[in-house]
Amino acid sequence: MGDWSVIGGSAEIYNLAPVSIGANAVVSQRAYVCTATHDYTRGDFPLYSRPVTIEASAWVAAGAFIAPGIHVGEGAVVGAYSVVTKDMPEWTICAGNPCRPIKPRILQHGPTDF
Repeated sequence: MGDWSVIGGSAEIYNLAPVSIGANAVVSQRAYVCTATHDYTRGDFPLYSRPVTIEASAWVAAGAFIAPGIHVGEGAVVGAYSVVTKDMPEWTICAGNPCRPIKPRILQHGPTDF
């Protein structure tokens, strides 16, 4: 977890594989970052895991679900209650179920100018 990053209240990080959260990133309240699932195509229903990466300055908003193996690009915003099953590009606003890129994220100020 990078410097100045935050994990909000009631967020869950289900880390059976590594989870990387970059500097200045936010994982908001009730978000669910999931690194494991089951192979439903097999009769023995085995558990398998994949790492998740949330890059620097990204924001995973409240209640969003991040599936195993996902990469959220630097500066990306994942909208509230989105379901992320594919990688999301850097500096892009993304939202929905399934989550998809919507528009570029353009900063009015630098990432540390408040």
